[in-house]
Amino acid sequence: MVPAPDPSTLRQQLSLGQPLFWLNPAYEPAAPPAELHDILAAESRLQRCAPLLARLFPELATDQGLIESPLLAVPALQQALSLPGTLLLKADHDLPIAGSVKARGGFHEVLCHAESLALAAGILHSIDDDYLKLAGPDARALFAQHLLGVASTGNLGLSIGVIGAALGFDTCVHMSSDAKEWKKQRLRNFGVRVIEHASDYSAAVAAGRADTEANPMGYFVDDENSPRLFYGYAVAALRLQTQLQQAGVTVDADHPLMVYIPCGVGGAPGGICFGLKQVFGSAVHCFFAEPAQAPCVLLGVQDPGIPSVYDAGLTCSTEADGLAVGLASEWVCTRIRSLLSGVYTVSDASLYRDLYRLQDTEQVAIEPSAAAGIQGPARLLQREGSDYLRAQGLESRLEQATQIIWTTGGRLVPHEEYKKFLEKGKIASNETLTD
Repeated sequence: MVPAPDPSTLRQQLSLGQPLFWLNPAYEPAAPPAELHDILAAESRLQRCAPLLARLFPELATDQGLIESPLLAVPALQQALSLPGTLLLKADHDLPIAGSVKARGGFHEVLCHAESLALAAGILHSIDDDYLKLAGPDARALFAQHLLGVASTGNLGLSIGVIGAALGFDTCVHMSSDAKEWKKQRLRNFGVRVIEHASDYSAAVAAGRADTEANPMGYFVDDENSPRLFYGYAVAALRLQTQLQQAGVTVDADHPLMVYIPCGVGGAPGGICFGLKQVFGSAVHCFFAEPAQAPCVLLGVQDPGIPSVYDAGLTCSTEADGLAVGLASEWVCTRIRSLLSGVYTVSDASLYRDLYRLQDTEQVAIEPSAAAGIQGPARLLQREGSDYLRAQGLESRLEQATQIIWTTGGRLVPHEEYKKFLEKGKIASNETLTD
């Protein structure tokens, strides 16, 4: 592996707020020990709750309650980026109901809690019972007594809020200052209580946790420390495996899989990375994309002390609301420290440019934070990225590689808001950017 700069040098580089590509010195190429049990358990729970979800959300009826996104070929984008191999888009921006990568994990966590309460109350007699009972009057009366709390920059709040309200929980979402107004309003339209905070994500989490835990019937969904969320997110790897098999795509040492995922606090991308390494082992290489002013997981993975971006002289200010996080999840960073290949950081202008590029080439609409993965394949071919390819013996295999850009949000963006994104993207496309 190419040696990484020492922590002080890295922080100096980060403090400039300029895009960089960081290779993880703790990365271990060997396949990790098998830990599929919890991921399979999460998948089983989502399967037995599928009829319930189809009842709660009629738009899921066609897919029998499955919450999943398509895997798309993007040949026009690949041509525009001049990339080798096969480029695909894992379209989590188009996940139904919640409209973001947070859907699997968020729904899984709330369903775990609902299942546990219903089993304890005798509404469900076992996990083999009819889960449509969770939409019945007895279950709704039970759930209405319980407070469900979460803190979010936007997308996790939408996921938890929508499923929580649909089941009948007293649902409260604490939103940080970075959250978009339309996301707050959508939650209110579902009957969710929204508490706005003038502070950043970490402070909103602390306030939300304290508020929820002060209620004896409260349950706080913690994106920083939740195995239930983490393994729900990891289910995406099993779904992707099936989609690749259906598409006739081989993944092995000679046909590597390169994946690029936008990253905030680390929960969703961390769970996906963990799941991918469990399913594909050393054949998959995962890279996270973070804003240049908020690379919290980069800092958290490289330093077990988990410094904040403010410690590196950064502001955490970014248009990518879902990625505007100052302090990474220590629990997640510990789980993925040897699994993550690297992190690259991006400017806000490049997010708009790439959002516009995806619309222009493939007519796919996403939000700015979801565009962070788009430049990953090209960045991997430059400077430090090419060092990784050389060190891992991948240079000669790129023509046989499958590269996946993971888009994470955008389905629910109001049309007028999206038009503003495109206008900014068109301007950025005509400028010379450093990433």
